[in-house]
Amino acid sequence: MAQAMDELQQKQIRQAEELLFSGPQKVGFCKELFFGRFFTDAIMPYPQLSAEQKAIGDKAVTEVREYLEEHLDAAEVDRNSDIPPEVIRGLADVGVLGMTIAPELGGRGLSQQNYCRVMEVIGGHCAATGVFVNAHHSIGVRGLDLFGTEEQKARWMKPMASGEVLAAFALTEPEAGSDASNVQTRATPDPERGGYVINGEKRYITNGAIAGVLTVMARTPDPDEPDGKVTAFLVTPDMPGFEVVEARMDKCGIRGTATARLAFKDMFVPAENMLGKEGKGLRLALTVLDFGRVTFGACCTGGAKACLEKATDYANRRRQFGKNIGQFELVKEKIAIAAADTFAMESAVYHTAALIDSDAEDYMLETAMLKVFASERLWTIVNDTLQLYGGAGYFCTEPLERMMRDARINQIGEGANDVLRSFIAMVGLRGVGMNLQEVQQAAKNPFTGAGKLWGFAASTTSRVWSTAQLPVPHARLQPAAKALGRQIVQFGRACQGLLMTHREAILDRQYHHGRIGDIGTELFMASCVYSRLVQLVSQNDSTTERDLQTGLLYLKIADRRNQARLAAINDNDDAAYTKVADAWMEQ
Repeated sequence: MAQAMDELQQKQIRQAEELLFSGPQKVGFCKELFFGRFFTDAIMPYPQLSAEQKAIGDKAVTEVREYLEEHLDAAEVDRNSDIPPEVIRGLADVGVLGMTIAPELGGRGLSQQNYCRVMEVIGGHCAATGVFVNAHHSIGVRGLDLFGTEEQKARWMKPMASGEVLAAFALTEPEAGSDASNVQTRATPDPERGGYVINGEKRYITNGAIAGVLTVMARTPDPDEPDGKVTAFLVTPDMPGFEVVEARMDKCGIRGTATARLAFKDMFVPAENMLGKEGKGLRLALTVLDFGRVTFGACCTGGAKACLEKATDYANRRRQFGKNIGQFELVKEKIAIAAADTFAMESAVYHTAALIDSDAEDYMLETAMLKVFASERLWTIVNDTLQLYGGAGYFCTEPLERMMRDARINQIGEGANDVLRSFIAMVGLRGVGMNLQEVQQAAKNPFTGAGKLWGFAASTTSRVWSTAQLPVPHARLQPAAKALGRQIVQFGRACQGLLMTHREAILDRQYHHGRIGDIGTELFMASCVYSRLVQLVSQNDSTTERDLQTGLLYLKIADRRNQARLAAINDNDDAAYTKVADAWMEQ
């Protein structure tokens, strides 16, 4: 069994290397954090829309907000478990279903930053509608836009952008959730008919029963892989063999979304319906999910802002013990933390969206970190807001119980958070590990490797063991810059220390994965906040002052969270967790 597991692990490592690290590796801000470096050019200046782009975004945001306020009742959507067809048509009319698609292909041509501004509004108004739009546009239409042939785009793009045809992304199966490489649906070549015959099933597919075009992941034969490789296909529900097993699966929250279970029984798909290259379906899925995770973060930010507005309003008018409850310190604490975390979410959303707009080549760590942080913090913010409302928040007369149910899926969808924490840790640690391996090899041959060894030692001194240097344009930012720089260096040391202690065994040290993933994520959020504060510090008005206070508080909160995580690397109860969990599972 141990040998079999070793072979399986080796296979998974090979697949991950091919999927994530083939080709030249790009330097990115988050990857450099694992070396203990603040990569200034990759995080500063904080992105700002041009006057023209801001005006375009303002117009789109206003139109969508007005439409939602007039036509979309989030409570009714939840109650009826349905987003009315007329609402979907209305969203299409204001351009939501093709926001980032080029005008010549039927879309509105918005930047990713402006699209996120729109998704914030939708996510704050109705989480179910936000998920519906995200599934259609961010991972449905966007896959066709990025990987489709000219013929495929000519056939489907305009109807999808206009809402005439809805899109879905069908990856999840009974045996393939976060383990996307375990897709069991098969696509068998049929040379006589010039296509593939697909057999398998999918579940938890948002828009699955209402979509006119679905991106379906299926395994195709490959001479180098006995189990084949995953390929993407464009499938339409009129294909013989396409079956909707369950159109609307009952679920805890986001009830308005049509979440389906599907089956494919000897379903023939023409070869021209292959999306992207054969065997490259997982790469396509990861790329599309990067886009989805950014708008996912925007929806969470919108939800957090809605909660913060409700919390402050209620704290100012609800009286208990002869005072407004906002005068009590434990209430102030909840509001302050919610404001700080929301500020961080917003800061990271627009930094990451700007990476997409700039055609950056690698932002998979940034989008994964954003998704994890935004979903975790929104869950806490919703819970704390409901707590402020007390008994009133628990009943359906207020939207908070619905918002709580809706928010829970965010930690599961588009990559379960614990899986992503391990992903963040292992992708980030890989570069550090490769450098350590390089210096060890150089040390074995001091004559041929002396130069390399000296160069690595010099770079290590500047990249890990010295203080990470942050630009400080104003004395007010000096304490925050110093604390953040110090913690980035501590993180780099911790990463090297873990690799030197555990070597290859780090692959199985998931307690450490969680800590390293969370520390790196918090450092990325803090860096986005710091970049934004540098931009704000020169301004002088009441709103800016509030934002400066909020951002500086977030940096203090993030520093304390990470201090605890760093300490837990060497002082923890991991062995006790394992012992107790094993004892219970043995029953």
